[in-house]
Parts: sequence; C-alpha cells; structure tokens
Amino acid sequence: MSQRVIFLGTGTSHGVPMIACGCHVCSSINPRNNRSRASIVIQNGEQALLVDTTPELRMQAIKHGITRVDAVAFTHAHADHIFGLDDVRRFNEIQDMEIPCFGHRQTLKVISEAFRYIFVPTQTGGGKPRLSLELAADPFEAAGMTVTPIPVFHGRVRVLGYRIGDFAYITDVSRIPPEAFDLIKGIDTLVLGVLRHTPHPTHFNLEQGLALLEALKPRRAFITHISHEFDHDATNAILPPGVELAYDGMVLEIRS
Repeated sequence: MSQRVIFLGTGTSHGVPMIACGCHVCSSINPRNNRSRASIVIQNGEQALLVDTTPELRMQAIKHGITRVDAVAFTHAHADHIFGLDDVRRFNEIQDMEIPCFGHRQTLKVISEAFRYIFVPTQTGGGKPRLSLELAADPFEAAGMTVTPIPVFHGRVRVLGYRIGDFAYITDVSRIPPEAFDLIKGIDTLVLGVLRHTPHPTHFNLEQGLALLEALKPRRAFITHISHEFDHDATNAILPPGVELAYDGMVLEIRS
C-alpha cells in the first residue's frame, strides 16, 4: 500500500526567515527558502499520522490542506516540536475521537507538565485537546501503519526517529548509535536533519550528514531542519545524486 508524506515544515527552531536577519536566504523571494518549523504528516488512505506539533501547526494544516490526524508521534520535547499541541483539538472536534500521542518516556513527561491543563479536570467550555499519551517503546500501530521508533542522539538528549516500511524520518540528530543504524540499513527513502554547513554541537552539519548517507546508501534522501545557511537552489546544486533539500509543501509517495 502506498502512503503520502507531506512536509509541513522544514526549518530549524528559528524558522527561515529568522527574526531580525537580512541575509540573502532570509530575504529571498524563492518560496522554498521560507521554512516553518520541521514536521511531516504521513497519510495512509483516509488516516494520517502527524510527526511533531510545531508552533505553526494551525497555519501549516490550513496551508497544506490537512483535515485529519489520527495519531501524533513526537521526536522529542523541544519547543519547536511540541508547542502547537493545543491545535490538535480541532482534529478531535472534526473526528469526535481521542487522539493517541506517542513518544519516549521523557518526552511524554515534559508534555504532561507543559500542557498540564489537558490532563486534569477543568471547567466546561474553552475547549482543550482529548489526547492519550502512549509510550513508543516498540513498534506500534498508528493510523493503520506499523511504526518503528529509532533511538538517536540530539547532543546528549535521546530522541526518536521513526521508520514506516522503507521510509524513515530522523530530525534533530547529531549521532546515530549502532542499534539505530541497524534499524535503517537498506532503507529506500530517508529524511535526515542537517542543520547547516558549519559544525554544531547537537545537529549534523552537511559534511556529517552526507557521510552518513554515503554509509547507509538509501535510494533517495531529503534534508530537513534547515537553517538559513542553506539557499535552496545553491545547496541542491552541490548535493550528490539522490540527495536534495526538502521544502515546505513537498510531497513524497512511499510504500509501507
């Protein structure tokens, strides 16, 4: 069965353009240099799995025509990946169902604290999301798909990527341990977080990301979580065959 991956956002935590930056990328008229915070939705027939809830979730969903979310998978609990969670309540209303949210234990703990009002009794009115917090410890079922968590490191922080069939999504990553490498060997399509040209303590730079892709040899790879150091067209021109920058609104067809 085929699925569609829609890139809702492909930017770093600052987004592109950044506040108070007049560099050539932040001031570019190329729409593919305009990057909201990183997230994807994977559509499986009538069902959909959202990966991360960015601060722009409402506008991303409107812009890209997202009308359904059956489950959410969180990579980690940094602000740019969770702070749109309240907007999920619109999908509760549309679907009249509780929505499961998957993540590792620390991510779920932060979400339960940061969004405490969701999980305790409050007054009627003033709607809030209806969510269940589910541990992503093993392969789990979500939106009609089998999802395999991929444990990787974002600096010292343990975060999750996710694999569905021959597709994997790994953002905010600086090290992939051997057990995770084994989970993505032989992958057909890999989306990988690569922040910029220059080194960074908690993200792959371009040299490190390309070295990993050379070792894994996916058929095709797409770079996400992109800073303003990457001009879309100029960077694509120097990337090896089969590797390209993703952009907001990009759509991929994948197979489970």
